[in-house]
Parts: sequence; structure tokens; C-alpha cells
Amino acid sequence: MTESTIPGFRSVPRTGVIYVMHRAEQRGFRYNNPDWANLGQGAPETGPLPGSPPRVDQISINPNHHEYGPITGQITLRQKVADLYNHLYRQGKPSQYTYENVSISGGGRVALTRLAAALGNINMGHFLPDYTAYEELLSVFKAFIPIPILLDSDQHYRADLGKLKREIMGRGLQALLASNPCNPTGQVTEGEDLRDWVQMAREYRCSLILDEFYSHYVYTGAADGPPKLVSAAAYVEDVNRDPVIVVDGLTKNWRYPGWRISWTVGPKEVINTIASAGSFLDGGANNPFQRHVLDLLDPALVMQETAATQSEFRKKRDYMMARLHQMGIQVEAEPQGTFYCWANLSELPPPINEGMPFFQAGLEERVITVPGLFFDVNPEKRRSFARYRHYCRISFGPEMEKLEQGLDGLERVIAKYG
Repeated sequence: MTESTIPGFRSVPRTGVIYVMHRAEQRGFRYNNPDWANLGQGAPETGPLPGSPPRVDQISINPNHHEYGPITGQITLRQKVADLYNHLYRQGKPSQYTYENVSISGGGRVALTRLAAALGNINMGHFLPDYTAYEELLSVFKAFIPIPILLDSDQHYRADLGKLKREIMGRGLQALLASNPCNPTGQVTEGEDLRDWVQMAREYRCSLILDEFYSHYVYTGAADGPPKLVSAAAYVEDVNRDPVIVVDGLTKNWRYPGWRISWTVGPKEVINTIASAGSFLDGGANNPFQRHVLDLLDPALVMQETAATQSEFRKKRDYMMARLHQMGIQVEAEPQGTFYCWANLSELPPPINEGMPFFQAGLEERVITVPGLFFDVNPEKRRSFARYRHYCRISFGPEMEKLEQGLDGLERVIAKYG
């Protein structure tokens, strides 16, 4: 790693998406520039979709909310989140979430940073590949030791329960961090498999920390049926004893990434601990916006938004899969969730059969992708072997028009090198 020339500072790498956006901006990319297609974006399109509720386009601010808000968020919002989880996942269960099981924070990275800061001197498991921002998150805090768990393409990047149990027992894992649905592979752990994960966490006393930001982007249900949502919260027995913590927010499932509002749901003890971490890390979430989130969490509106999102994004997924197949780009595991394709470039002609040259060549055609090596979560570069250099993540988050434009650009890249 390159050392800083300023005394006392280290060189801090950019996360994958931030890196590619920085490089694209150096080449002239600007948001809303019609000449560019951003297939590297980690955010969904934010405009109205067919059948979706009206989008928020105007906000008024209560002058009282110019003050700092509570570190854990406004109680009314915390209770609203608890009510939503109880409605969606815990109807008829004796143990119910309350506001004391919820903490509000300023986006997903902040929520995960609070959790990381609150962990003790433990071994914590994480999967490969997974979300790029986990790498620095797992590097900065020195109390715990990150332990990688490799997911294989021939197993469709799915974690075998027996293997997980062996990792927990053999390496003494006391926490496990994962995105579900998974960014970047789009694979979903649901149903009995997710129930088994929760039971494993309960029996083996290993905290399960699940990043559920894509939990409404699930395509395993019938296309003409009701929308499917996935959360480990559905399989918790006792909300204050089961070591299950889920993180979600407005960024993906509500398609309001710029609001920077997220929440953590888990046992009261965990919520109290991360509140202490938040008091010195970030000071609390955006206070004026919090009351405007309440209406967005109405269960009927949530289901309406999810149905519209799943319908539109399923179409975009199918379109992208067909186009990538025509180009000779492999997708070993069709995305069951998220809005990403984990693309294997190895059958393309060199040098674009590797993620970084493919990304660089895409910039020539004003198309952005994310090289796969960024998803080789490798805190402090403890491992020398770089995985996923033949992969990239391609997003179908943008509008269909931009998706078509970007895939046309990638087709030109391949033709140029073919």
C-alpha cells in the first residue's frame, strides 16, 4: 500500500464503486450526462415505476428538528420500523420487536460501522465474494479478527450449512457478517435455509449480522404472484435473546439512496451497545428527514412499492442476462435477488477477459462496470492471491434505456477486441 506523504496518515483505498466512479469522472463522466451509462452503480433508479406509489418530491422541515436528534433515532420512527417488521415477518409470534430493538443511523455503512465498533476481541466470519465496503470496515477495527469463508462457483456461491457449522466450531467464530441477498452474486438464502442459519446462530451462540439492503429485490417467487420479501427476522424466536441483527434502510428497497437513513434491528442489548458506539462515531442520523420516513413504512405502501420494483427489475434482469449470453459473458449463477450480475469474463479475448482491463475498455465507450477483484474482501491484504480478476459486477439498477445503452457499449468493446 502506498504510504501517505503527510505525517501520521495512511493511504486509505476507495471502495470499488467509489474507485470506478472517480476514474470515470476523470474521463468526463457526470451524473445525468446522456452520453454515459453507469452499469457500475450500486443504487437503483429512483424515479416512478409502473404501479409504484407516488415518489416524494417535496419536504418541509419542522424548525424543532434543526436540533440534534437522539443517537438511536426518533422513537416514533424506531417504533414504526419495529411495527413494520412485526407485520411483515412476525405475525402471531409471541416475541415482538419494539422501538427498543431498533436503532436509526445515517446509511448502511454507518450502521455497519457502529456494529463493527461494538464487537469484542473475537473471530468474525465473512464470505468471499461480498460487498466491497466490508474490506476497510473489517480492517479499521482491530478488536476482532476477520476470517474469510470462500463460496464456490460450482456451488452457485451458496454457503453450505455443514461447512458454516464447521467454521464456527473449528475457528471459534462468534459473529458472521453477510449480505443477503448477496452483493455481488445476487444469491438469496431464504426459507428453510435461512431458518437453519438463524437456528445455527441461536444454538452455536454466533451472532448473525445480516445486511438485508436488497431484501425486497427477490425474484424467486412467481412473476404474477405477490411480492416476496426475505428477512432473518421471520425466524427469530426471542427478539432479545437470539443473536440475530439485521440492517436495512431506504437506500435500495425504498429507492431513496440520497436520504441516508438506515436502521438496525436486533436484541435490546445490541441496540444499547451500538448507541454508545454511535455517540462517538457519528452523532446520529439526519434529524429533519426522520419524520418523513414514517409514511414510507406503511405496510400497504411497502408492498405496493415492492411489487412494482420486483416487476420492473425482473424484466431488466432477464434482459441483461440475455444480452450478456449473446456477448459470450458467463453468469454462473443467475441472480435470484439484488440488481447485479456477477459476470465471468474468462471466455472473452485478452486483455478484456479480466475485470480491470474490461472496466478500462468500457470507459472508452462511456460505460462503467466494477472489476471483480474489489469483491475479494481482503482486510489489510493478508492474502497475497487475488481472486476474481476474471470477474466484474454489472448493474441493472439504472433505467431500461440506460441499460440498453450500456450493454450496446459493452458489445462494441467486445467487437473491438474480438
